[in-house]
Amino acid sequence: MNKYLDIIKSSYSDYWNYLKQSVLLELNWENYFYGLIIISLVVWVLEMLFPWRKNQSLFRKDFWLDTFYMFFNFFLLNLIVFIALSNTAAQVFNDILGIVGLSITNFQVFDINTFPYWARLLVFFTVIDFVQWFTHTLLHKYEFLWNFHKVHHSVKQMGFAAHLRYHWMEPVVYNSMKYIPLAIMGGFTAQDVAIVHFFNITIGHLNHANINWDYGWLKYILNNPRMHIWHHAKELPKERRKGVNFGITLSIWDYIFKTNYIPYNGRDIEIGFEGDEHFPKDFIGQEIYPLNKK
Repeated sequence: MNKYLDIIKSSYSDYWNYLKQSVLLELNWENYFYGLIIISLVVWVLEMLFPWRKNQSLFRKDFWLDTFYMFFNFFLLNLIVFIALSNTAAQVFNDILGIVGLSITNFQVFDINTFPYWARLLVFFTVIDFVQWFTHTLLHKYEFLWNFHKVHHSVKQMGFAAHLRYHWMEPVVYNSMKYIPLAIMGGFTAQDVAIVHFFNITIGHLNHANINWDYGWLKYILNNPRMHIWHHAKELPKERRKGVNFGITLSIWDYIFKTNYIPYNGRDIEIGFEGDEHFPKDFIGQEIYPLNKK
């Protein structure tokens, strides 16, 4: 028990020190704090220059709520519970494996660090994106998970900050699903993780932005605003009622598994979900909604 308590305490202190170093500009390429701010400002400027819905305010509905979600989910959530929970859960898993004479390295099929640098990044990015795509389909398929995912779909006007409006339970589900695939591939450097992370954040912001882009032929590979708005559509055909366009960064999975759906230009479609008029409008209400849902 003392071992787990030490992990929890060190997780808090280590992440707090990381946050301080980030804010004080004592970090370089791994500074997620200013990285998020810079990406957000760049995409927001693109919304100003190339607005798709021209009558939508720059400070759209729930702009400040979504901005709070961005910083809460990326930094405060990690500080409050997520890093400590993740580190402790990983140690518990390793200890359980140890009881039967195994370790996480027994799951390692290959060491990705032996790959050329470009191949290492590509495999890491592609595998993680597929796992996230599959996890996303589960969030729509099962009612228990959907009640958490409703927080993200409660957005009523799309903008870059809507990307990071999600319930704190979602990263728990996503990271749990990624644990074994990451173990199979071996270790990664912090720089690998940072490069993939910043690319994913950029594409995710653009997907939710008020921008009329589909990237031409790249739309079959990369998720984009024209495609992703249909993921948020309030009304879908009966056979598509469990959702469409589940891609996180890559759209190719939707085309491969036939979950793609772009019937026409979706600029002015209503977004949300059935009954969203009764969904809580404030942060606390949205966070406790799934816990109160019968």
